[in-house]
Amino acid sequence: QVRLKEVGGGLVQAGDSLRLSCAASGRTFSNYAMAWFRQAPGKERDFVAAISWNGGKTDYARSVKGRFTISRGDARNTVYLQMNSLKPEDTAVYYCAADQLAEPTTTADQYDYWGQGTQVTVSS
Repeated sequence: QVRLKEVGGGLVQAGDSLRLSCAASGRTFSNYAMAWFRQAPGKERDFVAAISWNGGKTDYARSVKGRFTISRGDARNTVYLQMNSLKPEDTAVYYCAADQLAEPTTTADQYDYWGQGTQVTVSS
């Protein structure tokens, strides 16, 4: 059974940092692009960051560039999102996704597998 499991969410104050992790299981994702999306209450799911199969290419939403960093573990079945200088507008459920195409894309419909999400709440 294919599964993506996110951990690391929580309640923090503005300016704090959090590190999200996503572990993939059930198949080998080492050749998949992986990404993070987020969805705030009443809003659509938005692209946050993506990384290619080998970590050589990354892409970020303009709103998080310079504050968030996406990376992959050595086995490439784990993806991380380091979030620094968090703002209240970063509050959302954060989802991990995997795309069988090796190169990252910002389009949610392109991703084949999704996790259940982890809540990140940033207080002002």
